[in-house]
Amino acid sequence: MVLGLSALGLTACSADSNEGSSGGDVTMSLWQNSTTGPGQEFWDKTVADFEADNPGVTIDVQAIQNEDLDGKLQTALNSGDAPDIFLQRGGGKMAAMVAAGQLMDITDGISDQVHEEIPDGSFIANSLEDKVYAMPVAVLPGGIFYSQDLFDAAGITEAPVTITDLETAVEKLKTTGVAPIALGAKDAWPAAHWFYFFALRECSPDVLAEAADTKDFSDDCWIKAGEDLESFAATEPYNQGFLTTAAQQGAGSSAGLLANHQAAMELMGAWNPGVIASLTPDEKPLADLSWFAFPEVDGGEGEPGSILGGVDGYSCSVDAPAECLDFLNYIGSADVQKEYYAAFNAPPVNTVAQEAVTEPYLQEIIAAYNAAPYVSQWLDTVYGQNVGNALNVGVVDLLAGKGSPEQLIQAVNDAAKKA
Repeated sequence: MVLGLSALGLTACSADSNEGSSGGDVTMSLWQNSTTGPGQEFWDKTVADFEADNPGVTIDVQAIQNEDLDGKLQTALNSGDAPDIFLQRGGGKMAAMVAAGQLMDITDGISDQVHEEIPDGSFIANSLEDKVYAMPVAVLPGGIFYSQDLFDAAGITEAPVTITDLETAVEKLKTTGVAPIALGAKDAWPAAHWFYFFALRECSPDVLAEAADTKDFSDDCWIKAGEDLESFAATEPYNQGFLTTAAQQGAGSSAGLLANHQAAMELMGAWNPGVIASLTPDEKPLADLSWFAFPEVDGGEGEPGSILGGVDGYSCSVDAPAECLDFLNYIGSADVQKEYYAAFNAPPVNTVAQEAVTEPYLQEIIAAYNAAPYVSQWLDTVYGQNVGNALNVGVVDLLAGKGSPEQLIQAVNDAAKKA
C-alpha cells in the first residue's frame, strides 16, 4: 500500500491538462536541487538534448540548494512568478499547491510508453483524487547506508535487523574509534528521519493514514516513537557535534563523514549514494557502500518491512506552456532515466531503466521497496509544511535535551491546528 496524496482526501481545483505543443518559440524555467557535479551535469545535458530535439524551445535551468528550495518555491508560487518546471516532493505540500490552483493536471498528457514503464504506485504518490500532478523520476526510500569495511573492522558480520542489533553494532564501532552513525542535525530534517522511522514502526498504517486526514497525533504510538528515539540517542550513537553538522555540504557533513570513513552509518534516502560519491576523495562512488532497512521495534503496531521514502517528481506550474508536458514525458523515458541513475547513483522509477542498476545496495533498496507491505512518503511531506516544520524542530530539541517526547507531540498538535 502506498500512502500517497489520495489518502489525504482533499478537494482541489486544477487546470485542464495541456496537450500538444503551443507552437512558435517557447522559453521555460526549470528549478532543480543539484548544484554541483554529475547531478547538475545531468540536468544541463538533459535540457540541451531536449532543446536539440525540439527547435524553438529553450529551458533555463536554475540549480537551488536543496535546503533552500521549498521556501523559495513557495514564495515564487504565492507571488505568481513560479518556475514552469520544478522538483515536486508530493504529500501535503503538493496538495496545498493543488488546492491553490498552482499546478497543471498532467493526467491526460502522460504518454502511453511512459505509463507502461512507470508503475502505477509511483504515479499515485504524485496524484490527488485520481489526477496526476507530477512526473515521477526516482524511487527514494530511506534506510541505513553503511561502510562494509568499517563493519568488518568492528567485527560486525550481519546487518542489524532489530534496534537491539543496531545498539550492539554501535557499541562495537565505538571501540574502533569511528563515529557509529553520522547525523546532520543542523539541517533538522535528517534528525527528524529517525523519529519518522520509529513512528513507522510504532504506529499502524491506519493511524499514519488517518493523521494525514485529521492532523490528530493523540495516539500513544507517537509518544512511544519519541521515547524510542530518546532511548536510542542515550546510547550516544551519533558523531560528535552532530547538532551543528550539515547533512550534505562538504567533507564535514554527515554524508561526508561516511564518504571519508570517519563514520560507519547514516540514515538517509536513496539519493544518498550520489551525494556520498561527490564527497569521497576521488569523487567516485564509495566502493564499500552497503545498505540495510531500518531495524524493527519490538511490540510496535507498524507492519514489519514497511518503508519510508519519497518518489521525487517534477511538476508543471498551472500557466506553463504545453511543451512542459513534452519535457516531463522526456524525463520519464527509459533512456533519460538510465542517465538519471548513472548521474545520481539512485534508483530510477522507470522499470526498464531499473534493469541497468548493478550496485547491490541499490538492488536491495528496490527489492525492499517493492516487497514492503506499506510505503509512506516522508512524514513532513505527508503532513504538510506546518506539521513538518514542527516535527523537524521538535526532534532536534529532543536530541539536544531541550524537550521531551510529550513536548514534541504537543508542538506537532499545536502546529496541526494552524494547518
